[in-house]
Amino acid sequence: MNLRMALWPQIRLFRLGCHFEKPWRRSRYARNVRFLCTSPHLREKSEIRAEFSNGRSMHIETGGLARLADGAAVATLGDTTVLVTAVSKSRNSPSPGFMPLTVDYRQKYAAAGRIPSNYFRRELAPTDKEILTSRIIDRSVRPLFPEGYCNDTQLTCQLMAVDGLHDPDVVSINAASAALAVSDIPWRGPVGSVRVGLIDGEVVIHPTRRELSKSTLNLVVTGAEQNLVVMLEGGGNNVLQQNLMKAIKTGVKECQHIVRGIQQLAKLSGKPKRSFTNPLLIPQELLEAARTLCEIRLQSIFTDFSHNKLSRDEAVNKLRGDVTQKLMQGFPGTDSLIANEVFSRTAKNVFRNLILDEDIRCDGRSLHDMRMISCEVDLYRTLHGSALFQRGQTQVQCTVAFDAPENIPKLDPLLEATGGHKDRNFILHYTFPSFATNEVSRSGPVSRREVGHGALAEKALRPLLPTNFPFAILLTSTVMESNGSSSMATVCGGSLALMDAGVNLSSPAAGVAVGLVTRYNTSEQLQEYKILTDILGIEDYMGDMDFKLAGTHKGITALQADVKVPGIPLKVVMEAIQQGTEAKGAVLAIMRETLAQPCEQNKETMPALEKIVVPPNKRSRVMGPGGINIRKLQSETGVQLTWQEDGILSVFAPNQSSLEEAREVLNELLKDNEPTLEFGSIYTATIVELRPQGVMVTLYDDMPPVLLHNSQLDTRKIQHPSVLSLEAGQQIKVKYYGRDPASGHMRISRRALQASNIVARNLHKTEPV
Repeated sequence: MNLRMALWPQIRLFRLGCHFEKPWRRSRYARNVRFLCTSPHLREKSEIRAEFSNGRSMHIETGGLARLADGAAVATLGDTTVLVTAVSKSRNSPSPGFMPLTVDYRQKYAAAGRIPSNYFRRELAPTDKEILTSRIIDRSVRPLFPEGYCNDTQLTCQLMAVDGLHDPDVVSINAASAALAVSDIPWRGPVGSVRVGLIDGEVVIHPTRRELSKSTLNLVVTGAEQNLVVMLEGGGNNVLQQNLMKAIKTGVKECQHIVRGIQQLAKLSGKPKRSFTNPLLIPQELLEAARTLCEIRLQSIFTDFSHNKLSRDEAVNKLRGDVTQKLMQGFPGTDSLIANEVFSRTAKNVFRNLILDEDIRCDGRSLHDMRMISCEVDLYRTLHGSALFQRGQTQVQCTVAFDAPENIPKLDPLLEATGGHKDRNFILHYTFPSFATNEVSRSGPVSRREVGHGALAEKALRPLLPTNFPFAILLTSTVMESNGSSSMATVCGGSLALMDAGVNLSSPAAGVAVGLVTRYNTSEQLQEYKILTDILGIEDYMGDMDFKLAGTHKGITALQADVKVPGIPLKVVMEAIQQGTEAKGAVLAIMRETLAQPCEQNKETMPALEKIVVPPNKRSRVMGPGGINIRKLQSETGVQLTWQEDGILSVFAPNQSSLEEAREVLNELLKDNEPTLEFGSIYTATIVELRPQGVMVTLYDDMPPVLLHNSQLDTRKIQHPSVLSLEAGQQIKVKYYGRDPASGHMRISRRALQASNIVARNLHKTEPV
């Protein structure tokens, strides 16, 4: 206490932020201790508020948290808050043409006021929701990094608080944009992101959870300056094309409020951007030499329409080895990385110029043509549903499996609070093995790419499923060949497989990928562009956009746009939607020739589900001692039995024969062998056993004994039935009051007959002992 009093004046000055330096004299324990505060302001924060047209706003601040990071920002929408930090470090051996950006979004149960439900009570491996949010942030900021910047860059996103009304993914995108804008990391942002809903034909910006449940559209739009579109991600319930276009235009317009706010924040607290050396600045004479060596030969390869994916890659790689060797010999000091980059840039220019100048694609199609499509259903007899979809060299096999609704994964409280919860009656598993691209790799956990592609296909098919389907559905998609969009092929194959399994879809769905090739002038203005329908893998790699569109003949159910340039105009996006819609209709027409509607006749392997009402008094008979009857029935017939509310027993069987076998056993257990007892009637009961709390009696032969409690034995209060001279085998009169509606126990009373002399009915066939 004396030491605290001695230090109090100095502690008070330190709390006020004053600067002093003074040795302590009052205490020998603090003789050499000094406090030094050099900054009168411990927290210098800058903040902005972006107002939207519907009165809602987003608050973004910087300077208060994580000040040792290159950049940090906190964004808040409603009461949902996300902190994003940005750190970038130079690499020892930079790889030209590769931007090593890592986005790590993590949710914390504490942000929702919960404790993790796992054994360790800690956040474990990233969930699908966290992976999808990380991907959407990456796709929103990656296109705006300058060409040649290849430093290791990491965005760490921490969910600080969640209100259960607003999804944190859009908040995270804006916080990441602000963190990069105020940092010294070279970046050509900022970008803004909004969520767009569509309720009764009206566009809603940043809809709440309840509003989204009424919305036919859930779309995330990321835009840059001058109304440029950087990223689109969304799903809908057969949204009309004109309504989707209106929603995108409105979303891009609202993004400008956030962009201007982040620009103002960067002026207030932003750091000067660091300088970096672009490893992709290649001497012009080296480029001219490469063009002379390989331009004509590359044109010959890209115009040879007999090539497929493997033969074309083999021809290009063979030419690459020859050209890089000659470049290294002709220009001493040029290493293999630079020589390979020069060849890659030359090949990309030749490929793009053929499309822009001559409308020539490497497989001979026109800009609007699609590849050959073939479909096949009912591949294997034992499967509930199956389909094989082939588009060019993209091949996907889809299978459907039905299971009991009780096997649906349980709800995660954090996912429910952060918007990751959805009806799990339908699950889609997408797998992409290495043999699909003729590669060798080790099998391991599901990659982020597989999670993202599977989520997009699931988003496209989910609105088409019937709401009252009795089974849980697992749709498995395996990519057998890949040279184009395998996720859109999954939508087509998955739709056919579901109809083959007899699922009554509201309408079949199809998907197609649309590409883009652009040419900019010296002032970085878009000068020319060409939109490609049903792009190949090489067109995706060398192009500027991968726009995936899925839906039915009526409307759109899912879309995803990844842009490689720093934004594309709205006009180009609208044309891509129109071109993709026309291609989607052509694919649906081909699919209709294979299977026009869901199969009405169930297959032999189709599972069966039946619900049986079990009276409360017979539940113990069905269960058996220790549940032995239930376990025996499940092991012998292969059915799954689950108790539901109000005494309903759900019976799920793998096939109809198993269900019939289980039904026979249950009917035998539930068979009513007892005589009908009338409410209020008097019966002769035989005492079977005396217990401290009452006597066990039977009203008829082969009846399980029931308890007649001490309180119902006599009008007097008794503690043991022996005081009434009752013995086992003795007959007494009781009045029947039916069964307890909750437990099913029989309600009888002897006390009600104490003052009356009434003849009782005797249902026993034998004389009492």
